[in-house]
Amino acid sequence: MDVLVFLIPISLFLGGVGLLGFIYTVRSGQYDDPEGDSHRILSDEWDDHPRP
Repeated sequence: MDVLVFLIPISLFLGGVGLLGFIYTVRSGQYDDPEGDSHRILSDEWDDHPRP
């Protein structure tokens, strides 16, 4: 039971890091335009020169 004193704070810290990472990606706009992605994946046209 003494190991829980270490494991619970470590797991809460790692969960917080994951949450902060997720919030950062949402605010930076990584998840914008999901409809465009779904159209591109079904398209037969190949884009050899993607936009930067």
